[in-house]
Amino acid sequence: MTASIHFPSARLPSARLPSAPWDRMARKYARRTIADQASYEATLERTRAYLRPDDTVLELGAGTSSTALLLAPSVGRYVSSDFSAEMVAIGREKLAAEPVANLEIVQGAPGDASLGTGPYDAVLAFNLMHLIPDLDGALTETAALLRPGGYFISKTPSISKALHMRIMIAVMRRIYGIPYVGRFEASELEERISRAGLEVIESTGFGSKGHSRYIVARKRG
Repeated sequence: MTASIHFPSARLPSARLPSAPWDRMARKYARRTIADQASYEATLERTRAYLRPDDTVLELGAGTSSTALLLAPSVGRYVSSDFSAEMVAIGREKLAAEPVANLEIVQGAPGDASLGTGPYDAVLAFNLMHLIPDLDGALTETAALLRPGGYFISKTPSISKALHMRIMIAVMRRIYGIPYVGRFEASELEERISRAGLEVIESTGFGSKGHSRYIVARKRG
């Protein structure tokens, strides 16, 4: 189990994300159903295999905290974060309706004081990394939050391989004004994670057509 999480007075985030588009779409997003339930359940189960009952866990880009509500009972403390104030508000509404004692929901991105300085036993990021313009900076900030030997667990769509994803992103950018969507192959993503001081120990294609890459990396040291 880690020591207590420290909250500094100020830090400059390297991965500041514009929240306005996500604030506008948050309520509609919250009403969406999961397109591939089997893959989602497999992701949850695989992630739980890396978590221990006394772990302190941070989730980045958690949206409305649906995944956090399911994973938090498996660990000692769970901090669910998102850069969108409206997503966070919806998550807190869900938490009020179905309380989970060890779950905290905060607004913030990598580098923000609201996420604390750690150390965390695990940092999770699902369907997020392709939306961060300064991905290398965000990965460096994320690695700094982990204890030595701690896990960074992510799942990222391979947009360059999925035509339907490219179409969906184009529509979302046009309607909601999402300013950035990154495209990279799994090998490039693994390399960038490694450059941040993390050792990739698992990289698996997920989803019915393998269009998402599930990566687990361990902090060196």
